[in-house]
Amino acid sequence: MATAEWAKGIALGLTRRDRIALAFAALSSLDADDAQATAKALIGSAGSPLPPFLAPMDDARFWASVANRWELKAYALASFEAMRPRDQAAFLAHVQGRAAA
Repeated sequence: MATAEWAKGIALGLTRRDRIALAFAALSSLDADDAQATAKALIGSAGSPLPPFLAPMDDARFWASVANRWELKAYALASFEAMRPRDQAAFLAHVQGRAAA
């Protein structure tokens, strides 16, 4: 696609900060729906997880493998907050007992 090659060429001479400012300016020039659709097309989105069928952990792991960073953080926090205190404590013990990636 010629437009993508043009954009890569322009970006070569820009700092990271300048590229962020350019992307922000470009998205700001669009109406909210177009800006959101453009960002979503670039970043990708897994959408909401489907209800589990037979193996909820397998389904959750599959969804997490295709979710973007913001979806992962949102669903992780919401899931944790919805847990009973006993389950929150067990979850924290599990994740704190291993090294971060």
